[in-house]
Amino acid sequence: MNYDVFMMLSVDALTNAAIYALLALALVLVFTVTRVIFLPQGEFVAFGALTLMGLQAGHTPATVWLLWGLAVLSACADVHTCWRNDEMDTLLKRLAWTFSAPVLVLVALWLFPAVDQLALVVQILLSLLITFPMGIYLYRVVFQPVANQSNLFLLILAMAVHIAFLSLGLYMFGADANRTPNFTDGLVEMLGTFVSYQALWIISVTILVMVLLYVFFEKSFYGKALRATAVNRLGARLVGIPTEMAGKLAFGVAAFIGALGGILASPLTLIYYDSGFLAGLKGFVAAIFGGLMSFPLAVVGALVIAFLETFGAFWASAYKEVIVFTLIIPILLVRSIGATHSDED
Repeated sequence: MNYDVFMMLSVDALTNAAIYALLALALVLVFTVTRVIFLPQGEFVAFGALTLMGLQAGHTPATVWLLWGLAVLSACADVHTCWRNDEMDTLLKRLAWTFSAPVLVLVALWLFPAVDQLALVVQILLSLLITFPMGIYLYRVVFQPVANQSNLFLLILAMAVHIAFLSLGLYMFGADANRTPNFTDGLVEMLGTFVSYQALWIISVTILVMVLLYVFFEKSFYGKALRATAVNRLGARLVGIPTEMAGKLAFGVAAFIGALGGILASPLTLIYYDSGFLAGLKGFVAAIFGGLMSFPLAVVGALVIAFLETFGAFWASAYKEVIVFTLIIPILLVRSIGATHSDED
């Protein structure tokens, strides 16, 4: 291996690490706040990319109707909650918030019927608007009613949601693959190798998301509420932080990050309805580096996995996935040595 090959592989590894880091951060966020291992994360990766492809093809993506279906189910849950708790006076406000995102999407599609002619950044924003509210509705409909169940129960439920979303993805988008155009075409020479502008976009946006997450958690009220809920759910509830709001926010941020990761990766690889599954698994392995609790260690894990995968593919391409997923065994063994956490922790 000479210097040119090493640098080329390193650039590929950094590009992959950026995507894995995004997914790992989302998984850590959801788990620390809700104790849910967010297995459907990969489906949001695929939904974000395929939604953008649908808009660029000039037709209404099927995810719009999935968004409406989840919104209706969420509204039904709100009606039941208000009726059971004798809070019918707040129902109209709740319904207005529930249907705000899907109504806004339909208005945008009505105002811009030639959506394939819009600027790329507008198409991306519209794709994110269609996709990320699904995370909020998903928590409201599926996980909020059983938020106090055991971790095992929540894991089984997350697996069921993953299988359901995977099946919906096949139904909505079919088995064909596609990809989106590069955000910016061309190459730039750096450190003796050529780097595509798309790779720079991926790495730059990932760094920006990390910075925004840091500012969000350190400076904003809602970020501090999420941190408090992650540290102690009961204590957060006692001081007036609604854990239901924290769960919805965590799922919404995770869905946003997943969809953004899929949109960033879609120009570099063919996207199938199940393409996000493998990327989500690698993000999960990265999150395991920090015990599903540490954001910095999750990023370190993403770097380790991406470099192992890329250089492993160079030396033994048939075993690159084996190398990555076998890594989880020593990680769990090392983290289990001396662990004294309770079952709930």
